[in-house]
Amino acid sequence: MGSSFRYWAERIVLGLTATVGIAVTLADQVDLLDGLAGDTVPKLTLLILSTVTLFLLFEIDRLKALDNISTQLSKLDIDALARDLRHDHFGGVTRVHRRFPEETFEGFLNGAGREVTILQTWIPNVHRFESALKQAIVDRRVRVRVLLLHPSSPVADLRNEALRGLRDPALEEDVQAGVARCLSTLASLFQSVRDDDRPRLQVRVYQALPSIAVYKADEHYLVSSFLHGRLAIDSTQLEIEGNGTVLGREIQQELDTLWRIGRDVDLDDWRRSVDTSL
Repeated sequence: MGSSFRYWAERIVLGLTATVGIAVTLADQVDLLDGLAGDTVPKLTLLILSTVTLFLLFEIDRLKALDNISTQLSKLDIDALARDLRHDHFGGVTRVHRRFPEETFEGFLNGAGREVTILQTWIPNVHRFESALKQAIVDRRVRVRVLLLHPSSPVADLRNEALRGLRDPALEEDVQAGVARCLSTLASLFQSVRDDDRPRLQVRVYQALPSIAVYKADEHYLVSSFLHGRLAIDSTQLEIEGNGTVLGREIQQELDTLWRIGRDVDLDDWRRSVDTSL
């Protein structure tokens, strides 16, 4: 009832305002206003202003409704909507990097609260993250898992061949030496923490053809491929968020598979441990 009354009242007021305006315009064209008293025109002006004011009074509720819409829009979680779009349309990919973004991953490490996992043939830049890994293990009690290619695996020789021949020999990388350097660094990290912190650092070597290189911190992934003539960290990196996304699930499955087939490395004596894991 109230809405119907307002509907008709608004149209009557608008009709009267338009009628008065047209009538005044026509009267002025035929000089009828010249004979009116001096205070008539101001009264007509006041009448028109009054009708406009009355119309605005009727519109207050609608203006309030617009304010309410604005308030509701401000409550929308734009970040959540963006995450949903990435989840549905991009499989979880949030960004593409030209090469491994060390500062980005270091930030992920510093914010990790549950798990860090690295899958590589070897980690050329492991020294860059040694301090952050130690803080995660000791200060936040984060589980750190590292998967490296077994240095005596036939796959290591194949990867060596893939890295050779397409670049200056002075820049060639040796997989076996790289794995050894990485294991030595991880062993030093292992020895630098207290005995009760050491079980949270776990290292395994695998003997399988690696499909991807993965650096994971909680639900953040940096993923790249093993291309010929180029280290994985020098290749394009996909930054993926969420292990429940399409890509996140596939990558996590690959990590879990290689972890199951890997052999534990005893960091108290990694050389002996690796030699006996064949």
